[in-house]
Amino acid sequence: QVLRQFVRHNSDTVTSLVLERSMNRVQLLGRVGQDPIMRQVEGKNPVTIFSLATNEMWRTGDGEVNQGALLFLYPLGDISQKTTWHRISVFRPGLRDVTYQYVRKGSRIFVEGKIDYGEYTDKNNVRRQATTIIADNVIFLSDGSVRDKV
Repeated sequence: QVLRQFVRHNSDTVTSLVLERSMNRVQLLGRVGQDPIMRQVEGKNPVTIFSLATNEMWRTGDGEVNQGALLFLYPLGDISQKTTWHRISVFRPGLRDVTYQYVRKGSRIFVEGKIDYGEYTDKNNVRRQATTIIADNVIFLSDGSVRDKV
């Protein structure tokens, strides 16, 4: 079933109601790259910021196993891995403070939120683009100790 809500849509010829819903939702499971920092720009709410690494693994190529008259293909190739780094920002007051206090480098966490694309000008006056995950839920799965990594 499709989720729908009423959105007012104005056109030059007809004023009508259009049923439409969109979604911006992200779920990430990974390890924290550095201890969080809390930043506050004058006149704005503070934000807790940290990076999160997610890994993707796959096998390259197939291996063949011969068993009598039958030939089986198994994924026996080399294992490849790609790590993607995500910038996480937490604005929600209670969650922001708990995340800043308890999340540490190496912690394994689950993050839910939305993806945000923005622009900023760096110190060399060059326009840059930034992709950020705005977290509205963080679940602590470990404290990042050596025991949890094994």
